[in-house]
Amino acid sequence: MAYVLGTTSGGTGRHVRMLVEGLVRRGHQVVVAGPPSVEEQFAFGAAGARFVEVAVSDRPHPARDLRAVLAVRRVTREADVVHAHGLRAGALAGLGTRGRLLVVTLHNALTAGGFVGFVYGVLERIVARRADRVLVVSSDLGERMTRLGARDVRAAVVPAPSLRPAGRPAREVADELGAGERPILLTIARLAQQKGLETLLDVAAGPWHEGPGEGHGQDGGPWGAAGLREAAGPQEVAGARGAAGSRRRPLFVIAGEGPLRGELERRIAAEGLPVKLLGNRDDVPDLLGAATAVVTAARWEGQPLSIREALMAGKPVIATAVGGIPEIVGDAGILVPYGDVHALREAVRTLLDEPGTAERLAAAAVRRGREMPDGDDAVESVLGVYGTARSTG
Repeated sequence: MAYVLGTTSGGTGRHVRMLVEGLVRRGHQVVVAGPPSVEEQFAFGAAGARFVEVAVSDRPHPARDLRAVLAVRRVTREADVVHAHGLRAGALAGLGTRGRLLVVTLHNALTAGGFVGFVYGVLERIVARRADRVLVVSSDLGERMTRLGARDVRAAVVPAPSLRPAGRPAREVADELGAGERPILLTIARLAQQKGLETLLDVAAGPWHEGPGEGHGQDGGPWGAAGLREAAGPQEVAGARGAAGSRRRPLFVIAGEGPLRGELERRIAAEGLPVKLLGNRDDVPDLLGAATAVVTAARWEGQPLSIREALMAGKPVIATAVGGIPEIVGDAGILVPYGDVHALREAVRTLLDEPGTAERLAAAAVRRGREMPDGDDAVESVLGVYGTARSTG
């Protein structure tokens, strides 16, 4: 088996590493071709594969791309199956693979237009025409590739890695974040255009302290008088009632790094938004343990690890109904249209204020988390794809 992938720092690399481990355990010989950065991060050689450096860049460059096509052709000459991951890797493998079965997994959709969008469209057509089998992480990607003429399109099985237990109590994590008694809404995302974080900041901007007639009556919801009595005790209700609006305002916590950090920091500071940027974190289970829910405002997602981790942690999800998100979330969350600030804010209010909603969604999340495919499911799925491709190729 030969795997081809381009520059990646996230889910695509982890997915290929998992496939390599599973195939090697089953006695298959595997070669991985890609830029040196992916070997540095994912250590395919340590997983039992032979790694060969091929400069699959993330931007078009005719001379480098021609060299990459020739290198892919050389590296995959002895392979029974060539499996490329990502659109650029898939297009280069399509141009460089002759006489071998080509499978391409598409992990992402492009959300930009202009020249980048034009180039993306050209690459899509190459993949659609050259690949024997196209695997997709969402139904909309599958529909698009079918329209472009792909002969055989199927859903990719993307496993959810086991979520390790939280290492600290939720109260300790909440105190570290400065949340006080406020609900914590967690977003795990790269700080990049695709993630729709400007919409999340619009939601965080409020308003969050409406009067009794606007969705959280005097005794309704966790920050009405009844909720305050439970949280603070009867003797403190009178003083707390006046502060209910500020206490009710959730704290939005974003774990991740990316090119938009400076822009987001400036807006958060200028508007005094209840948002904390945590940077990259290695304690996601701790953050999930302290979170009331996981929120994403993304323009598009395939099968994001953050949502699968939320479900395995039994956390409700509030998300945009894009890409593969609806298929993952099912009945364990509230879905809203992308870019609809009002709908996203109302979904947060519903989760926090409507009696029984958070509990119902959390129970559904536990069920959905148990249904997530694991690494063995993914490996057996691709072996089935390879076998079917052989019989139909």
